[in-house]
Amino acid sequence: MTNNDKTLSDSSHLYADQEDIIRQALIEDVREGDHSSIAAVPYTVLGEMKLMAKDNGIVAGIDVAKMVVNQVDPAITMETFKHDGDEIRNGDLVFILRGPARSMLTAERTLLNFMQRMSGIATQTRRYVDAVAGTGVMILDTRKTTPNMRIFEKYAVKVGGAENHRFGLFDMIMLKDNHVDFAGGIEKAIDATQEYLKKNNLQLKVEIETRSIDEVKRVLARGGVDRIMLDNFVPTQIVEAVKLIDGKYETEASGGITMESLREYAQTGVDYISVGALTHHIRSIDMSLKFVIHDQ
Repeated sequence: MTNNDKTLSDSSHLYADQEDIIRQALIEDVREGDHSSIAAVPYTVLGEMKLMAKDNGIVAGIDVAKMVVNQVDPAITMETFKHDGDEIRNGDLVFILRGPARSMLTAERTLLNFMQRMSGIATQTRRYVDAVAGTGVMILDTRKTTPNMRIFEKYAVKVGGAENHRFGLFDMIMLKDNHVDFAGGIEKAIDATQEYLKKNNLQLKVEIETRSIDEVKRVLARGGVDRIMLDNFVPTQIVEAVKLIDGKYETEASGGITMESLREYAQTGVDYISVGALTHHIRSIDMSLKFVIHDQ
């Protein structure tokens, strides 16, 4: 499965300014100047910079790499050989940068940091998606992301073949256990939420977390939600809950689900499985930048 039709703008146009995030990343690394490159390499030296895969996985972040090099020096050009969502193997050429060697050296680490992490997330996500193939369940990410990197990490999840849960606190109502407890119970939490939405003329989906079959029954009796999360349920409990819900609301399993148990959960009939590990427990894909100096 590939996702070659996906671009960063497809999943991020409603959210943070990715150009500004990249600008801040470059400020963090470069500040007043890349003294090593400025001192050692004249700007007139031209070369090629080849991004090579050193791991097997799924590539993600090529658009981000373009934005990084463009901010460092618009004179740098890129020739791509892979697209986001493509499988890569150790030794594969992903793209070639051409331009001033000094500028490419300045962009090198920021570019790699973005692409290696995003590719790691896409690779991890693809493993989870492949593990539930044929069951009809959809894998979702969570808000367990790196601060200020969410826009890129959630994009990488989509490149890997899964879907995004809510982007943040603003685009969906999620009544978790702490919300329910502070509100005084399931019924009070749902009632207060519906009153809030009506008063403020908001059209937001409502999801509520349940911790037992009894809580599922209480939600069903009250209504007023769009999705019921079954948190830390074992598969047999999820089967029971899904039967009780009977298609009236979307269902989501979450909590304590590992790669080893994933398939069993996917076969319970639940609609969604959310997995925080897609973004917070990943290994970056190793990549390297190889330079070729042009004759002057």
